[in-house]
Amino acid sequence: MIAGVITISPEIQSGTPVFAGTRVPIKILFDYLKGGDTIEEFLNDFPSVRREQVEQLLEFVENLVTFNIPPAHPTQRFNTRNTR
Repeated sequence: MIAGVITISPEIQSGTPVFAGTRVPIKILFDYLKGGDTIEEFLNDFPSVRREQVEQLLEFVENLVTFNIPPAHPTQRFNTRNTR
């Protein structure tokens, strides 16, 4: 899922994570959102980024921070409790 959204390569922006197929750093999207800009404004300013890429990135981040990460195998379960 995220492979078609983010590229990290030393040859592109010195390894800064960028939207796949572009040279647009991922961080710029978050800077726009933190500054009160809309996704539409970001997309207008960076037309090489597709709306689907932004939506997939935000869905990935949401799942990551809410521990709603899909298991690697259907029978695998995640334990989010402290096991110490």
